[in-house]
Amino acid sequence: MYKAAEIKEFKASGHRHPEAPAVLKKIHKKGTAPDPLRGLFEIELAGKPTVVEYEPDPELRDSEQIPLLEEGGIEAFLRREVLPHAAAAWYPEGSVKIGYEISFTRYFYKPKKLRPLEEIRAEILALERETEGLLNEIVGAEP
Repeated sequence: MYKAAEIKEFKASGHRHPEAPAVLKKIHKKGTAPDPLRGLFEIELAGKPTVVEYEPDPELRDSEQIPLLEEGGIEAFLRREVLPHAAAAWYPEGSVKIGYEISFTRYFYKPKKLRPLEEIRAEILALERETEGLLNEIVGAEP
């Protein structure tokens, strides 16, 4: 295990080693139940089973939008959709925000009816005729 000064030095250097061990954030008291979905992992420390919490890696942080009526809730969603791809994934329970998203565009926006192609074509041709000698007039060239 690394000492606090060594960890501080690693963070300051900005270098990451892909095979470096995870940094312990907290060692929980005896009797704390492990809960891997919430970041409480059971490991063997000094020959004894211990529940620990790891320092989260901000570069691996992600978020999900889970349907409000998800059968089984957040845990079922994580087990089905996230853990098969990231086995060590977990979430801090206090970070969960419950709400509902209303798409105002979907429910309230009424698009304008598109103009017919012939009307657009006629407008473009009229603009072309109107601006025909404009470039020569600006540049000062003789027609």
